[in-house]
Amino acid sequence: MFDCMDVLAVSPGQMLDFYTASPSSCMLQEKALKACFSGLAQTEWQHRHSAQSIETQSTSSEELVPSPPSPLPPPRVYKPCFVCQDKSSGYHYGVSACEGCKGFFRRSIQKNMVYTCHRDKNCVINKVTRNRCQYCRLQKCFEVGMSKESVRNDRNKKKKEPLKQEFMENYEMTAELDDLTEKIRKSHQETFPSLCQLGKYTTNSSADHRVRLDLGLWDKFSELATKCIIKIVEFAKRLPGFTSLTIADQITLLKAACLDILLLPLEMDDTETGLLSAICLICGDRQDLEEPAKVDELQEPLLEALKIYIRKRRPNKPHMFPKILMKITDLRSISAKGAERVITLKMEIPGSMPPLIQEMLENSEGHEPLTPSSPGTTTEHSPSISPSSVDNSHVTQSPLVQ
Repeated sequence: MFDCMDVLAVSPGQMLDFYTASPSSCMLQEKALKACFSGLAQTEWQHRHSAQSIETQSTSSEELVPSPPSPLPPPRVYKPCFVCQDKSSGYHYGVSACEGCKGFFRRSIQKNMVYTCHRDKNCVINKVTRNRCQYCRLQKCFEVGMSKESVRNDRNKKKKEPLKQEFMENYEMTAELDDLTEKIRKSHQETFPSLCQLGKYTTNSSADHRVRLDLGLWDKFSELATKCIIKIVEFAKRLPGFTSLTIADQITLLKAACLDILLLPLEMDDTETGLLSAICLICGDRQDLEEPAKVDELQEPLLEALKIYIRKRRPNKPHMFPKILMKITDLRSISAKGAERVITLKMEIPGSMPPLIQEMLENSEGHEPLTPSSPGTTTEHSPSISPSSVDNSHVTQSPLVQ
């Protein structure tokens, strides 16, 4: 390249004076220019090519070196549920709430539910007591800021949003809860064998036949009910911690929950039925308890065991546990109606009521004492769970304190 530049510098006037130069001189100068510029172009192309190769190699080598991974963001932690202080699954209807309170509030608003408080409309709402009073629970939802409008807007969505993966939890039984669950399942299976079904009865227009039919139904009912009550008492005595309660509290709980347990069996397996029966029985909000705090303490591991068992058995139904607990309130209403019907039935049918059924119904929550049996009725050798039986001479006949 420098040789060419030297040639051009010899006679610049001749090279540029195309008007005075001869044709042969112009051709020589043209060839010299072409040789020079072609050399410059080739040299420049080689330089660019080598630079591009170096850049490509540099880029490739940089791509082979892995960059350090960026740190993962910390998992989001929500405040406890504003309503019951249970573990929150996120912000629902304006506040931090658990799945149970979220579902309860949504159903209450969508169905325009009207609840009643059986106490002073100031019940304590926490993760243990939240299913006992729906009225106070709904009021607590409003107090903490849950929004009706949010429920209505959510209802208008055409498709429900899929449940986020971060809300799905792994529920594992601890060895202690697993042992408790197995004990209750076994106790339920052993104390509640399949009871014989009521025989089929036919009706007849004859009044005498109808009276005989009613007496037959009453006798059958009395027999089955007495057997069931004895089994419930046996089941209660097997529950861990139940016999550590005072005798009066044991009897209060049995009287209050007996009909609930009889109505309970639904489409659940023995473990679920047994755990829910135990929760119905060991319930600290029953009236006239001497140690309600101790009863609540016994109930808490039962609730935890049922929650874990249900969510492991039905992983695709995260709302099943709160739905089942809400049925306890319905059971209480139904059992109260059932007790009233039994009392009415007793008035319509001649004969005495079995003493165990009478004791189970008398002085229970929301009921007046039953009319005592006729003077000629002998009840000395009948099983008893009344508080008076603890002190009388027939205490050994009671299935509760044997």
